Amino acid sequence: MSTEAGELLGIDPLELRFPFELNKQISCTLQLTNKTDKQVAFKVKTTSPKKYCVRPNNGIVAPRSTADVVVTMQAQREAPPDMQCKDKFLVQSAIVAKEIVPKEVTGDMFTKESGNVVDEVKLKVVYLTPSTQSEGFEDGSAGSLNYQEPFALISKLMEEKNSAVELNNKLRQELDLLRRDISRQHGGFSLVLVLVVAIMGILLGFLMKR
Repeated sequence: MSTEAGELLGIDPLELRFPFELNKQISCTLQLTNKTDKQVAFKVKTTSPKKYCVRPNNGIVAPRSTADVVVTMQAQREAPPDMQCKDKFLVQSAIVAKEIVPKEVTGDMFTKESGNVVDEVKLKVVYLTPSTQSEGFEDGSAGSLNYQEPFALISKLMEEKNSAVELNNKLRQELDLLRRDISRQHGGFSLVLVLVVAIMGILLGFLMKR
């Protein structure tokens, strides 16, 4: 885990990773760690405010404590060229008086004119594709697709097998009915029934080989 960011707040991760999918909202979580013995206020900004929802976008982190910030990317209708994202985030932090509560946090607290000790950390956005997700990351997502794909394939094969068995049973029943009908007839077999029996036998043999 990489938490070394600013002097006031440790930020994990230092880049926002979104497993990109079209027409789907995707979220990731930032963990802010107060590395000081004082109360620290924070504010999260982005270069694309209409594209992302940040909750909470400001607040207070108690001394030697942590706080989580959830960043949600709105559903995208098209992928960017080469899956490269130019969006950026800025995490501002400032030491504030212990009497300050989250709802009292304002943008003025993070300016040099405020007289507060202010820190800023820039974060970049990375879109994860199936190839990058399988390379492995420290957050435990390594090889997720490699584990999921075999199970999906096994499940699909089992469904096909069950369908084949069910069809096989139906063919057997229909073949038995045809044989009974033929045995009851007088004057020999009809050509149509003989052809039907032959076709059913071929299909049955094909399914049994699978």
